[in-house]
Amino acid sequence: MTIQRISSGGEFEVKVGYCRAVVAGGFIHVAGTVGQGDDVVGQCLSALEIIEGALAKAGASFADVVRVTYMLSDRKEFEPCWPVLAKTFGDNPPAATMTECGLIDPKYRIEIEVTAFLPEHKAIST
Repeated sequence: MTIQRISSGGEFEVKVGYCRAVVAGGFIHVAGTVGQGDDVVGQCLSALEIIEGALAKAGASFADVVRVTYMLSDRKEFEPCWPVLAKTFGDNPPAATMTECGLIDPKYRIEIEVTAFLPEHKAIST
């Protein structure tokens, strides 16, 4: 099995010892991703942009995401993100989990992690 590691160049990848995404076994595993912004919606949009870049480097898109985990420091801030998430995943909604937890820095309001299926591994329907 081939393993491909994808870096986004983020400062914490080197500091902590991880990469943005790993492609292995027909799946793309994207690390928990926080974004920049003044509020939870801005950070959500920013995190999704970073995730989209990692998926693209692996040859996939949000349509290929099969699982998503949302981590928020305050669960009450999740609802304002719903329209953004519904638009992002559209007709291809993944299985999802949301949890309330402490994030690495109090300035971060949301962290998003996804798993996607590599397009070349999709079954062809006839």
